[in-house]
Amino acid sequence: MSATMTTISRSPDTMPSRQKIIAFATLCLGMFIALIDIQIVSASLKDIGGGLSAGQDETVWVQTSYLIAEIIIIPLSGWLARVLSTHWLFCVSAAGFTVMSLLCGWAWDIQSMIAFRALQGFFGGSMIPLVFTTAFAFYQGKQRVIAAATIGGIASLAPTLGPTVGGWITDNFSWHWLFFINLLPGLYITIAVPALVRIDKPDLSLLKGADYLSIALLALSLGCLEYTLEEGPRWGWFDDATIMLTGCTAFFCGLFFILRTLYHPQPVMDLYALKDRTFALGCFFSFMAGLGIFSTIYMTPLFLGTVRGFSALDIGLAIFSTGIFQILSIPFYSWLANRVDLRWLLMVGLAGFAFSMYFFTPITHDWGVDQLLLPQALRGIAQQFAVAPAVTLTLGSILPQRMKLASGLFNLMRNLGGAIGIALCGTMINNRTNMHYSRLADHLSPTDPAVNALVNSSAQHNIGLGYSSEHAQSISLHSLSSMVMNEATTMAFSDTFYLLMVCFLLTVILVPLMKKPAVQR
Repeated sequence: MSATMTTISRSPDTMPSRQKIIAFATLCLGMFIALIDIQIVSASLKDIGGGLSAGQDETVWVQTSYLIAEIIIIPLSGWLARVLSTHWLFCVSAAGFTVMSLLCGWAWDIQSMIAFRALQGFFGGSMIPLVFTTAFAFYQGKQRVIAAATIGGIASLAPTLGPTVGGWITDNFSWHWLFFINLLPGLYITIAVPALVRIDKPDLSLLKGADYLSIALLALSLGCLEYTLEEGPRWGWFDDATIMLTGCTAFFCGLFFILRTLYHPQPVMDLYALKDRTFALGCFFSFMAGLGIFSTIYMTPLFLGTVRGFSALDIGLAIFSTGIFQILSIPFYSWLANRVDLRWLLMVGLAGFAFSMYFFTPITHDWGVDQLLLPQALRGIAQQFAVAPAVTLTLGSILPQRMKLASGLFNLMRNLGGAIGIALCGTMINNRTNMHYSRLADHLSPTDPAVNALVNSSAQHNIGLGYSSEHAQSISLHSLSSMVMNEATTMAFSDTFYLLMVCFLLTVILVPLMKKPAVQR
């Protein structure tokens, strides 16, 4: 037993390859379950609301509370890892995540569910950046490229698979199992990580003199920002007093946090890392990757649910192709990454994202699995080529002693991109739907023979079903209005995909400004 523990306690440079692989895979499993739980409930919110007797306005917080807690803890994880050490922070996070998953499955009302989901996100979020820092401590050179490809694949694949896995579980078992499936992997991670991962030691002295005010400011700023972005589209943004309050709080607390962090001797986030051009650009590309991934994960199920009326399982199956093609592209990317300048691969990934958005723009109200296959396949491949090289290029430019604090910032940008992307898409879909509906309705004049013929034909059909003449006419007009709204909504989705395409095309131009890191062999 002592010999085993001696082997386990070795530094990363002296660890056997097999042990590194097992340790790295264990950490990746923790990252995967933390990320997939962001979206695993998205296709099952109606079932959760029904089971807990909650309305739609309350049920949406099952997802929002997780996101708010996760986005707060991610930038703090670097400082916490320095205090507790990487392995003990990961252990505590995995244990807390597992317990909260159990309590989410046992939730007795919507209030308890929201509270447990927030705590689940809090514990899960701190696991994500630690995988990045550990991979760069474990591996060098070509092995680091493969590790980054794996991490990049998980970072974009897990949220993509969330609705599919969640829909299948809810359809075949019950929504409770969305959370119970975390118990076994969570327990394994809690036990395995302290034994397998030993790359640093705790430094409890950092608790003395730590910048607790900055921690409070950061938490308040990010929490209010996430709330503003989540609820803004639903309440008309700053027309609502609460959104105005949270938006202003997010701005001023964020500003004070930045000013204080730049001059504090023990900062909780390394903002000076942004002086490195490559790191700053990498954070922006991480932001854009998050915007693209989470926006499309949000829009595609929304289209299939509202326009096509698909069930949770049908939605999951329809978007499953993205994950399949991303998995298939990982070996090809890994082969290329050791032979081609990573900046070229990043450009291919970002351009591929724009290309996939272009293939979404001809979307019509009758699109289904067959029509979505090509654009989603392109998006899956693009995700792998956009995220993985950004990880290697960005974190590869940072000194090892700054890695923990910088990794939190890098991962924060991806989640912020996702939050802003969802808010942007939600707002644009709402606004463009209203605009297109108004324009289409202007062409539906009562004097138009085609409109009259359509309404009269529908009314005659309804009269044949036993409705009165007035009721039949009313039903026909309502059907026409629904048809126009469906078409207007579809056109709004097309406009939003087009906007995303333009954003990614502009992003491609910035890639050559990154520096190629020195190859470590």
